[in-house]
Amino acid sequence: MNHPHSPLHRSLLILASTALLFVAGCHKKTPLPPATPPPPPPAAVKPTVSISADRTSINKGESAKLTWTTTDATNASITPEVGAVTPQGSTTVTPADSTTYTITATGPGGSADANVRITVNVPAPVVETPKGPSFEELFMQEVRDAYFDLDKADIRPDARAALEKTASFLKGYPQAHVTIEGHCDERGSTEYNLALGDRRANAVKQYLVNLGIPAANLNTVSYGKEKPFCNESNETCWQQNRRGHFVPAKP
Repeated sequence: MNHPHSPLHRSLLILASTALLFVAGCHKKTPLPPATPPPPPPAAVKPTVSISADRTSINKGESAKLTWTTTDATNASITPEVGAVTPQGSTTVTPADSTTYTITATGPGGSADANVRITVNVPAPVVETPKGPSFEELFMQEVRDAYFDLDKADIRPDARAALEKTASFLKGYPQAHVTIEGHCDERGSTEYNLALGDRRANAVKQYLVNLGIPAANLNTVSYGKEKPFCNESNETCWQQNRRGHFVPAKP
């Protein structure tokens, strides 16, 4: 029998210990690598926005339709006047003057703007050209009657001055046609005064023809005492009725 402390026994103990250490070393756990941290959340996306108008040029008092759309926006508003709006939509505006409409969209990623301009066409003010007096108004102002003495058809000096002024006016209207009326006062018969009125009208016509007025532009008619200008029976009134009177006539 070997001694417990013999060299052989010690060698066997050493081998056994070594084997145990080896076996123990083979069963040691390998440490796990550190856990991978989760990826960071994605960055917020900046909003996008667009706006348009169905008519970018309108006349004053008319309307236009605005249409807009946004992405990644939580709020949107349009200036001027419109205010807060939905992320997508449309509205009608009636600007009084040319206006630029701006929409601002905001969200977690920031804000974005877009705009559209609507031009309002204001009609030019109508400038009315002052109207001058009509031919008829000027006729009443410029044409002078010729007055006669009792039972006469001669052109008096005052009648000549009146007819010269009348001729001067008519020369400015070469296409104008005029009727010369012969009138008398109430004394005498109807037949006598019709004849006298005819002579007076023709005397006036001839005088104007001599002053250069075409005879074709002058018509004559006699009313005798039938159309008095004054109805009192005195010389002042009778004098007003003895005349060659002018009225515009159609060609």
